[in-house]
Formats: sequence, structure tokens, C-alpha cells
Amino acid sequence: MPQIQEFNYYSHILGRDIPVEKTGHWGYPILMFPTTQGSYLQNRDFGLNASIYHLVDQGKVKLYNVQTLDAETLYGKHLPTDIKIHNYELYVQFLIKEFIPYLQNENNCHRIATAGCSFGGFHAANVSFRAPDMVSHIFALSAAFSIRSFAPGSEDDRIYFNSPNEYLRNADGWKFHHQHVVLGTSDWDICKPQNQEIAGILSNKNIPHWYDEKKWAKHDWPLWCMAFPEYVGTYFG
Repeated sequence: MPQIQEFNYYSHILGRDIPVEKTGHWGYPILMFPTTQGSYLQNRDFGLNASIYHLVDQGKVKLYNVQTLDAETLYGKHLPTDIKIHNYELYVQFLIKEFIPYLQNENNCHRIATAGCSFGGFHAANVSFRAPDMVSHIFALSAAFSIRSFAPGSEDDRIYFNSPNEYLRNADGWKFHHQHVVLGTSDWDICKPQNQEIAGILSNKNIPHWYDEKKWAKHDWPLWCMAFPEYVGTYFG
């Protein structure tokens, strides 16, 4: 059983503590996100962490599960659109300017990996594409790649800059050539079309990626717990 530590990371950008769960004693840091409005403990509770405990125990990877603020950002139905987008952009800045640098310093590394399932996969992909020099590996399982549906009719530029399926079309492909991008989906996955779309965009930009489509599996934890060890083990096994 790996070492597991829970702690609060204080964000000056957000002005609050952000709960974090750290799993492992040594290894390449993987920043992990929960699914929609999930707790930072969700990936442990549903077995995603355990699916790669063998790599954690071997000191090959170390997991950092961070709390998201979905209910106060994109899923905050009680909030005006501009406030939702503003709050989410602050969360992205927290990751890029505070938390990832903390991981770099603690692990003495230049780049980290990111991972998440469903909307957690969106968080993982978006922050990685927003700050490509800080991220080497992206494990996006059944991910979404747009926040346009959270702000129908809005022309806020921050929607564009937080929707990878939009801003990647106009990005310089060379900025992402060092990244190992894994797009995991399945033939029964409700997010399959979004993954096919982003794979096409990456192909057009000559950005290396691995599009993997499993069979006879729904958009749910059994699919993700099956695929995650394969993906992570390919690079860190």
C-alpha cells in the first residue's frame, strides 16, 4: 500500500485552501482531476489510483489529486456567465502559476504529467495545452474539450481560450511536439465524438498523439480503470 497524505495548498490567486491528496513516495508527478463536481478523493474512491498502485509502489509515478471548483465555476448554474468564466480562469491561473510550479519544485523536475476522466480529462487537457512547456504527458480519458455549452450565446474571449477544440486550431503545432497526448475513449462513450474531433485537430497540426478506442464499454469507471494502467504503464512502466 503506497504512502497517502492529504494536505491543503493555500492559493494566493484564489484566496483559499485547495485540498490535495498525494499518493506515493517517489516518481514522476501526475496531476490528477476528479470528474464533474467530484471530490479530490474521488479517483481513490473509485479505484483509478489503485489501478496503477504497482507503478506507485515501484517509485515510478507519484499522484497528486487536486480539488476542482466546478460548482463555483463552469457548473455554477446560479452564477452569471461572466462570473463562471472568470472564476474558472482564476482556477487555471492557480494551476499554472502556483500549483504546477510547486510540483516542479517538490519533485525537482521541469515537466509533469496530467490525468483525468470525463470532465477531469477536460481539466487535464486544458491546463496542459494552455501551458505546454510545463506538461510532458496528458492522459485524457473520455474527456470533453469545450466549455462553449456552459455559456450559450456568450462572446467572452475566455471561452475560446479554455476550449482546446477551438484554440488548438490556431496554435503553433511545434509547441506541443514534446508532449505525449493520450486520448482514451470507447465505441459506447458519449464523449467519443469530441475525442475524434480533437484527434483530427492534432493530426492536422502534426501533433503526436495516441487515440485509443476501446470496445463495448460505457462512459464510466470500469472503462477508465481498465485503460488507465495501460496508458500510464506504456510510458512509465
